[in-house]
Amino acid sequence: MNNEIDIKESLLKDVKDHLPEINNQDLSQIERAYNYAKIAHAEQLRANGKPYFEEHCVAVAKHIIELDMDPTLICAALLHDTIEDTPITISDLQKEFGEDIAFLVEGVSKLGNIKYRGNERHVESLRKFFVSVAKDIRIVILKLADRWHNLETLEFLPEEKQQRIAIESIMIHAPLASRMGMGKLVSIINDLSFPYAFPEEYKRTKKIMDSLVKNADDTVKKMHRDLSADLFNSLKYLPKIDERIKGTYSLYKKLSRKKWNVDEIYDLIAIRAIVNSVADCYQALGAIHHHWRPVPGRVKDYIAVPKPNGYQSLHTAVFSGDGRIIEIQIRTQAMHESNEYGLASHHNYKNFHSQKGTEKESFAWIEQLRELQKSNLPSYDYYSQLKTDLFQDRIFVFTPKGDVVDLPVGATILDFAYSVHTKIGEHAGGGRINGKFMALKTPIKSEQIVEIITNSKARPSDKWLEMCITNVALSSIRKSLKTQRKLT
Repeated sequence: MNNEIDIKESLLKDVKDHLPEINNQDLSQIERAYNYAKIAHAEQLRANGKPYFEEHCVAVAKHIIELDMDPTLICAALLHDTIEDTPITISDLQKEFGEDIAFLVEGVSKLGNIKYRGNERHVESLRKFFVSVAKDIRIVILKLADRWHNLETLEFLPEEKQQRIAIESIMIHAPLASRMGMGKLVSIINDLSFPYAFPEEYKRTKKIMDSLVKNADDTVKKMHRDLSADLFNSLKYLPKIDERIKGTYSLYKKLSRKKWNVDEIYDLIAIRAIVNSVADCYQALGAIHHHWRPVPGRVKDYIAVPKPNGYQSLHTAVFSGDGRIIEIQIRTQAMHESNEYGLASHHNYKNFHSQKGTEKESFAWIEQLRELQKSNLPSYDYYSQLKTDLFQDRIFVFTPKGDVVDLPVGATILDFAYSVHTKIGEHAGGGRINGKFMALKTPIKSEQIVEIITNSKARPSDKWLEMCITNVALSSIRKSLKTQRKLT
């Protein structure tokens, strides 16, 4: 009995610590949801033989609290499995907790179990999952918190199931968290999944990582001390400074791209400074470059030009003085919260009422997702386009006016043209990449400036279908070709 009281008190303490301004009414509702769900799940056990509610539902609620979500989502987390696993109905939840909480629980329950098998049933599950993204992003935040805890307890499942869930999480859940700008959750999902999804690659990567981190430890400690002194002298206050070690899976991906050449890994350890204002970010960068020589081409200003998912920070790589290169990141607290929690930060307790509704307009990919849902593509094509348009590694390129266009890796000048506007795509005659004329089929790379050269006589042809990869471009070209054939 005492253990039960301790679990509840621990949960409520976490709520108060993360949401110090929470009122008694909201706190009381969280406690009611706890008691209600505990009774509903009373007979259930987890695969490890421990009580289901305390081991899973409470853990998911704690993850939701870690994300600083509002009390409604915390209640939904405690109740999220009641419809699926107990005699409780949606009507029961509506009567007891109101429409909003019931809606969230029903939304998560409807998603069911997405199984990464590439078959018809799997794709239909994905359709449901991504319809809910466009419907209410809170449902997906809840689903991701649920997956987060499931990955933490993979060790208790059979080996085949471990690998399936882990691969599914890397292929589906982590990229979705990335598109939502939830950097912290991307690393958590990938790093929890990696040992089970690709065990041999994990062992190889972990060995390299441990060696690199150990060898750089003294350098990082000295740079931390020096940076603290430099920034205090420059800013007249001491910013928060910490170290960030690159996630194991992220390191594996980079090592794979670099053909396992460890000398090309500059950002394994990053020192991060969190300052008070945007002006202080640039002042801090000046102080850093005054002390350490920057690596040419490694200064990135994601404040002036944020990444497509909203990420903002200044990055610089510097020569440490002992033969190593260390990355330093500079950002404000607001940027840091947004980088860690992304789209979820718009729904957190602090910002929920002031920003409700704005996040969908900020993420054009959600609109792309809605369009894909309406396309009625066959399952194979739908899944293929979903991976290409939304979950493939992303690049961001600039228009001549400085606007950022978000595209999948492998996109061409023609893809870019259609992403700017359908009419520009239809009359594209070629393009300039950083001022140099290139053919429409030319693949583009991140941070290039792309300008489309239009020609009023240019028209889509069958060859154009081989020149692009995005659903936006391909569907527009097919539609145009269909119209042309009708007219001839």
